[in-house]
Amino acid sequence: MYRAVALAALRRGLRFPLEVESEPEVVRLAEALQLRLETTPTGTRVFCFGEDVSEALRAPEVSRAASQVSAIPGVRRAMVARQRELGRRAGGVLEGRDIGTVVFPDAALKVFLTARPEVRAQRRFEELRKRGVHVRWEDVVAEQRERDERDASRADSPLRPAVGAIILDTSDLTLHEVVQKLYELALSVPVPLDRARPAHL
Repeated sequence: MYRAVALAALRRGLRFPLEVESEPEVVRLAEALQLRLETTPTGTRVFCFGEDVSEALRAPEVSRAASQVSAIPGVRRAMVARQRELGRRAGGVLEGRDIGTVVFPDAALKVFLTARPEVRAQRRFEELRKRGVHVRWEDVVAEQRERDERDASRADSPLRPAVGAIILDTSDLTLHEVVQKLYELALSVPVPLDRARPAHL
């Protein structure tokens, strides 16, 4: 969702790094955004104003812009309202950096997926290369570090594990193994989770 706002801002011609005086326009874009998510056999497709922008949302410039627009409180309020409505209407699995801490703090199961920085950077690098995006390893690492620092230090909904979250380090797991562990955790609900501190797997 934040990537969709970022894409809309880029297409509107807003310049990044974003100037403070541009933030009200980004908030208006977020509030007016016509956004639809559609589940298909191959994954979730994202439509903005009727256009399938699923591939465009993964571009490096959109990633950089998304981290900046997501730090704007008005944008976060608009997106959180939409996410809560989605959850109330259909339930399901939601993914995002503040889903367990802000959007659904009372969710039955909260998992904080993480991995060592070098592993995350390698995964992102390979993802981009597979899609034909030519990037340098050093740029991917720098962009990831900048995003993590910005998200962890922002005043509104900083990145952190939610109370009661299970922290799952995926550094040495395959995609199939991660899905299997999540499936097993989902089957364990409503086993009470330790709300005193995050548990590590």
